[in-house]
Amino acid sequence: MKLVVGLGNPGAQYERTRHNVGFRCVDKLAAQQGWKWERRGRAMLASGTIGQEKVLLVKPITYMNNSGEAVREVVSYYKIPPEDVLVIYDELDLPVGRVRLRANGSAAGHNGMSSVIRHLHTNQFPRLRVGIGRPANQRIDTINYVLGIPSTDERIQLESGEDRAIEAIPMLIQQGIDATMNTINIDPEAQRKAEEQRRLRQERRAAAQQAGEQSSPDTE
Repeated sequence: MKLVVGLGNPGAQYERTRHNVGFRCVDKLAAQQGWKWERRGRAMLASGTIGQEKVLLVKPITYMNNSGEAVREVVSYYKIPPEDVLVIYDELDLPVGRVRLRANGSAAGHNGMSSVIRHLHTNQFPRLRVGIGRPANQRIDTINYVLGIPSTDERIQLESGEDRAIEAIPMLIQQGIDATMNTINIDPEAQRKAEEQRRLRQERRAAAQQAGEQSSPDTE
């Protein structure tokens, strides 16, 4: 069984905030798969199968800073090893909508992730981060920013990142973390520019070849 944890805060007032990226990702995946949510203890759970693998989605309802309490309960009940736990959450140090998958690492100041690491007694589990960027106005404190609702343009970028994160989950489950990191961690904009440059080089080569053929003498 694979455990996919989305971090966020329960309650309608938090649904659209930057901090609830994790909740929105697992909500969207559950909706795509037709899985239903039900409350178990201090978490909401939804489950089904992806490929040949049983998958359990988790939304802790302990509020962000105590996320690890709910995650530990689910992990202990289902006896899931850390390497089979994927945690999805928002990341200030990534541009809005950028997605990064890592096999392990520190919480890097994210309180929800710190709680999960503390209660699982390890940081050796995969994590999928969706960038929310940092506030352009430095006078806005971090708490108000992460609990704020993004503007329309920013929300479009953020939703694109959430969709990319959702694409990564079945890939991770079926292909493994290395193959998924090689695909997901590529910057889409950088990839688009690289593809555009390749296209332009091909067009220049084709034009040069055509020009050479047209200027060659007639040997007949």
